[in-house]
Amino acid sequence: MLLKTNNLLLGCICSALLMCLIGCRQSQGNKELPILGEKEIVTTSKNGVSHRDTIYHHIPQFRFVDQDSNWISNADLKGKIYLADFFFTRCPTICPIMSKNMLEVAKHFQHEPRFTILSHTIDPDHDTPSVLKTYAQKLGAPDLWKFVNGPKATVYDIAGAAGYFSFAVESPDAPGDFDHSGVFTLIDEKGHVRGVYSGIEMDSVKVAIQDIQRLLDKR
Repeated sequence: MLLKTNNLLLGCICSALLMCLIGCRQSQGNKELPILGEKEIVTTSKNGVSHRDTIYHHIPQFRFVDQDSNWISNADLKGKIYLADFFFTRCPTICPIMSKNMLEVAKHFQHEPRFTILSHTIDPDHDTPSVLKTYAQKLGAPDLWKFVNGPKATVYDIAGAAGYFSFAVESPDAPGDFDHSGVFTLIDEKGHVRGVYSGIEMDSVKVAIQDIQRLLDKR
């Protein structure tokens, strides 16, 4: 009962935060995309002169394996813009909708070498690289779309406030025994979060496509 209550509370908190982020993002109009998350002002001194710098939220270090059994880390994505989400291949609820919508993004940018997609499985015990490869092939996913597997604790941590402003938990009370948000998170070439979008609403996905192009056009 305690686990169920905690998962429900976590889901409510994360959903409220995500709706705020999504709503705020879509109201930006033509302004420059914000860098989302907490920021820290630090003061350093060099040759007796003080300097103030802003340290922005960034995606923490990670190393996952993709559907082709290749390792993917932050270093491999350095200088690239990417869109991230969380799913599992046996998901009976929102994942098929998310995958269909993400496929639209993938096809739109399939010839853009400066962009990629990372879909993180939250069921790594089942979703081995070979399972992920079959899943990707059935979707018709272009090569830029990477389906990645990693330790549960690492994946769940990076999904949340420490990383992508999404959430993922193992929950025996959820359909398929896992619970996660249905958002896509946009990361720039410096590892900063620049947008959070509903992956189940095509209108929001269209905004993501526009924002990805905006970031690419600035480079």
